[in-house]
Amino acid sequence: NGVSQWITGTEARRDVQHWRARSCAVLTGINTILADDAQLNVRDIATTRQPLRVVLDSQLRMPLDAKILLGSNTLIYTAAQNAEKISALENLGVSVCVLANAQARVDLNAMLKDLAQRGINEVLVEAGSILNGALLQANLVDELLLYLAPQMLGDAARGMASLGELTQLDQRVELQWQDVRQVGNDLRIVAKVKK
Repeated sequence: NGVSQWITGTEARRDVQHWRARSCAVLTGINTILADDAQLNVRDIATTRQPLRVVLDSQLRMPLDAKILLGSNTLIYTAAQNAEKISALENLGVSVCVLANAQARVDLNAMLKDLAQRGINEVLVEAGSILNGALLQANLVDELLLYLAPQMLGDAARGMASLGELTQLDQRVELQWQDVRQVGNDLRIVAKVKK
């Protein structure tokens, strides 16, 4: 139900900070910002730079007091042509890029091309099931970085990726294990997505 704040342990959460620090950008969706007021910055470890913080916000629902807007290192992709809201965000030092597809959503392919043109070559996605599923379905994910806590949350727990109902086995997302190791009480799994 979203009430729980931490599922993984301290060591796994610290490990994530190292992955953020090595990434050029950290990407999330607006629902994560609205639910958690996420900052997506590197904390608790030394780093020479902060990654670009990127938010997909098709309808430009970003609150002007969101923590992710602090500093000048945030980029929002939207499908909305809302000049007033864009101006308010830009006045806070935020970059806004309008990249709409035919469904009035952010064009994911165009977004990744735009990030590449900005010199971003490694993007860490920390998002909910909707954005995770959309990226996987669009075949835009190279590998998964998963943390598995030694807990079972039940069949109604929130899923990692909304992929819809699979009616045939060939619709599955196939993975190839790259690394599995224990981090504190949790497991960290790195898996390549087979294309």
